[in-house]
Amino acid sequence: MKINLGFEIAKSLLLARWRQTLVAAIGVTFSITMFITLLGFMNGLNDLLDGLILNRTPHIKLYNDIKANENQPINQKIDSNKQYNFISSIKPNSIRLNIYNAKPILNYLKNDKRILGATPKVSAQVFYNVGQIDINGVINGVDVEQEKKLFAFNDYVVEGNYKDLSEIPNSIILGKIAGEKMLVSIGDLIQITTAKGERIKLKVVGFFQSGLQDIDKVQSYCSLATTQKLLGVSNSYFTDIQIKLNDINLAPEIAKEFGNKFELDALDIQTANSQFETGSFVRTLISYAVGITLLIVAGFGIYNILNMMIYEKMDSIAILKATGFSGNDVKFIFLSIALTIGIIGGTSGLFFGFALSTLIDQIPFNTAALPTIKTYPVSYDLIYYLIGGLFSIVTTYLAGLFPARRASKIDPVIIIRGK
Repeated sequence: MKINLGFEIAKSLLLARWRQTLVAAIGVTFSITMFITLLGFMNGLNDLLDGLILNRTPHIKLYNDIKANENQPINQKIDSNKQYNFISSIKPNSIRLNIYNAKPILNYLKNDKRILGATPKVSAQVFYNVGQIDINGVINGVDVEQEKKLFAFNDYVVEGNYKDLSEIPNSIILGKIAGEKMLVSIGDLIQITTAKGERIKLKVVGFFQSGLQDIDKVQSYCSLATTQKLLGVSNSYFTDIQIKLNDINLAPEIAKEFGNKFELDALDIQTANSQFETGSFVRTLISYAVGITLLIVAGFGIYNILNMMIYEKMDSIAILKATGFSGNDVKFIFLSIALTIGIIGGTSGLFFGFALSTLIDQIPFNTAALPTIKTYPVSYDLIYYLIGGLFSIVTTYLAGLFPARRASKIDPVIIIRGK
């Protein structure tokens, strides 16, 4: 049988039952449309939720952790093969919180091709003095431009200009909720008390809002110089080194390497935020499960339609086989019908899925907790469209395979004799 002839016969059968064909194609179109829309919206939501933490978190943080000394003197006086030693209530060492030789370490990191950027930070525990009340807080001393470049700091400054932090001496950008508690506005002076008991006044030049209330009511930002001045330390005093990598998946491996190399504690982003990765994985898994279920349901619809078509076209199939068409020719015809439905329905579904995603992306989404978000988040990752298109073809092929095999085995003699 010539291929063109097979397609002509398939076309005739499709048009003869065009209403059923249309229903099957609409089923595939609807399934693909919802598959694309659901995955795009859910993964856009994942990116939004993860971005609240992951985009603001270094891939690797180098610091000195407060912990007890593992090498206790009594452990050096016993025979480990014959005696056991149990120690409780061990107090932490009197260790330095700042990183020794921080500047040479930063120079080394900036020359590593795996690293996108590295910036120092100074963390200071303080109290915000509000009348007779002291509110617990944390000041992050940062390199303002590096914080903008690596962690999009400027996106979270909802009032004021982030550049004022480095241009105005003794200035501070407060968390939005902390500012509301203190009833201050831009230009006001606030008083803080450091851990050493020193009281210092700072000028409020802005407010930031991360979308996480626990952060916004405690944390604030100053320049490195201002924070070092608060603590009364030199300009080489840094408590943290924040590292952004070109490939976030290398963070655990590189963190271990740097921890051993510099004899510092190293925390990678996967360990620090494992709960967010778990939540993203579960949400994505649910999205794929629902989308694939829709496609399978559409496949059963095509299967039923082709089965009915074969039952109603027994005479036509018998005539085809009686006039010289082989079982494989008949199988080819009905598979062509199934794949035509899948291709037309799948292509339409990809188009309508993109259109619906674009529509959702334009719907306003304004909330005080997420100041950087203006519309509902949608992801347009190409992989979703490739998966949707491929799965529509595979589903319809499998749905048409079994009816096609059944049609190919019909004995024309039995059909004609029965008539």
